Amino acid sequence: MKIAMTGSTGRVGNRLLPRLREQDHDVRTLTHRLADTGAVEELVDGVDAVVHVAAALRTSTDFEGVNVHGTRALAEAAVKVPLFVHISTNLVYPGGLGRPATEDDPTDPSPEFGDYPRTKALGERAVLDTREAAILRLAFVYGEGDPHLEESLNWASKWPGHQRLHMVHHEDVAQAVTKVLDTGANGIFNVADDSPITAVELHLLNDLTPSEAVQQDFDPWHGIVSTNRAQRDLGFRPRYPSAWAAAVSGVL
Repeated sequence: MKIAMTGSTGRVGNRLLPRLREQDHDVRTLTHRLADTGAVEELVDGVDAVVHVAAALRTSTDFEGVNVHGTRALAEAAVKVPLFVHISTNLVYPGGLGRPATEDDPTDPSPEFGDYPRTKALGERAVLDTREAAILRLAFVYGEGDPHLEESLNWASKWPGHQRLHMVHHEDVAQAVTKVLDTGANGIFNVADDSPITAVELHLLNDLTPSEAVQQDFDPWHGIVSTNRAQRDLGFRPRYPSAWAAAVSGVL
């Protein structure tokens, strides 16, 4: 399959790209910004699928330009491409649901998480207003030396010890993308492992002794999602159903 991919140098993209090529996909990558209309049109010309990974996350100030306007421009340029896979985040869901979030819940990210989830939600809408697509809402991505796991303590150290974080290993991100490419599925899919991890366990995975739990009000279900649709429609099953399984396998 001929695939056009954005974000190939990021933490998710640079682990996804070699996996796609190992499966004999012909993957071309975007070396310019999404704002470069000519480069975007050249990228998607004649391909079978677009895998859109690029995003402004923490270090960029141009959240609107990349996550919304750039995403819309890519979707419009690729309107004739048969398959469009858009990588998003489970942070687009609101808090206060009192249960795992499902794909049918509205996007209403909490302001405390800043511009990233807000603009990712808008980016999803921009894609779906333009064309059919597969939206993959990833949990907290980790593994294979990705510094995300260590960086999680910047905020998880302030959590109550029993507050949980839903995670997904890089290999399972690639599995979900591959399932979409194989099935041609459209729709919104939550992509996460089977075992959300507590703040205490995050400390232990980072070889640290958990500090005394911070006592504060919190929503134990925020950021926890249901993967029933991805499992039912895509046949998605996490190869690493928990971060502990990944640790035992030596792939952190």
